[in-house]
Amino acid sequence: MISLAGRDIQHAWGKFLFTGIGLGLLIGVTLIMAGVYRGLVADARALLDNSGADLWVVQQDTQGPYAESSSLPDDAYRSILGLEGVRQAANVTYLTMQARHRGRDVRIMVVGATLGIPGATPGGPPNLVAGRQIVLNHYEAVADVTTGFALGDRITIRRHEYTVVGQTRRTVSSSGDPMVFIPLKDAQQAQFQKDNDAIWQSRRRTAANPGLNQPGNDAARQAVLDSQTSNPSVNAVLVTLHPGADAAEVAARIQRWTRLSAYTRTQMETILVDKLVASSARQIGMFLMILALVSAAIVAFIIYSLTMDKIREIAVLKLIGTRNRTIAGMILQQALALGLIGFMVGQIAATFSAPVFPKYVLLIPADSAAGLAAILLICALASLVAIRIALRVDPADAIG
Repeated sequence: MISLAGRDIQHAWGKFLFTGIGLGLLIGVTLIMAGVYRGLVADARALLDNSGADLWVVQQDTQGPYAESSSLPDDAYRSILGLEGVRQAANVTYLTMQARHRGRDVRIMVVGATLGIPGATPGGPPNLVAGRQIVLNHYEAVADVTTGFALGDRITIRRHEYTVVGQTRRTVSSSGDPMVFIPLKDAQQAQFQKDNDAIWQSRRRTAANPGLNQPGNDAARQAVLDSQTSNPSVNAVLVTLHPGADAAEVAARIQRWTRLSAYTRTQMETILVDKLVASSARQIGMFLMILALVSAAIVAFIIYSLTMDKIREIAVLKLIGTRNRTIAGMILQQALALGLIGFMVGQIAATFSAPVFPKYVLLIPADSAAGLAAILLICALASLVAIRIALRVDPADAIG
């Protein structure tokens, strides 16, 4: 069989090659978009894995602490510990903020962790790659390596400075922000404490309220002021269970007796993936559809252009009795060859550019295989226009 693709590579290799490279870069963007979605899902699951929890107990009728805000008393864990099937319960707070370090702002999620047995107490920093765990009750931190914080660095969180004593890897929020772990009391203060002006205004309003500032009864006013400046709240209680305990049954028991909401690992993953990531997935899906249409248009135009350049050759083939099926197969071969070149270029571009992105990009073989099948299908469909034109060529054009 005469190969039109081989003829173009021999006589117009520059046009064919640069077309394949351009198509490949477009395919590379498509693979990166799919990798971004996979990265979002992987970050959400990593967040749950790193917490070390079997159950998440949050404020009643909320889907916190990741999808919604949640606030509950910091002594709620005591009533949870007394329930059957519960092994450990630990308070935790989450605060997303900008931290100032060496003249630059770094977006982080500050995690207030309960100090306990490393690897056993839920909520603490897992997977240390350098340094040590937090051992002091104040002003020590463990940071993810992607923050750029090195051991011994001092970072400012709200009013206080913290010394980085350990580093972790792949501890991120559901949006991909790296985590910084600090003691729970410090995190409560950073998250819930008011600034100086707000405290002054609150004291002024309390002093101006005759019901709270009664003559000769300073104790009542002081009690109100203390309640306004204290921070007895956390975002969630992370619960681990005894081996063999049924998570759904324990969650139902917690909700019945503590008047709080409790979610199992499956339920929390559904909240993160199906609700938080769902909107991003739809947006990425729309981009993939647009890129597919653009790829099809590019392939159709190039194959049409290359076919029109060989109208006389096609007419000669028809004049010597070449069947239409053979001619259509040669054009299809040309389109598929262009698609294969584009896919190889796109796969290489996506592989080498993925680590450069600020968010986690996860490229998996299944997506590459699906991408290859999709690009070959798109190229085959795009060649139909050129095939139709080729089949309508008059053999007389060979001598006309």
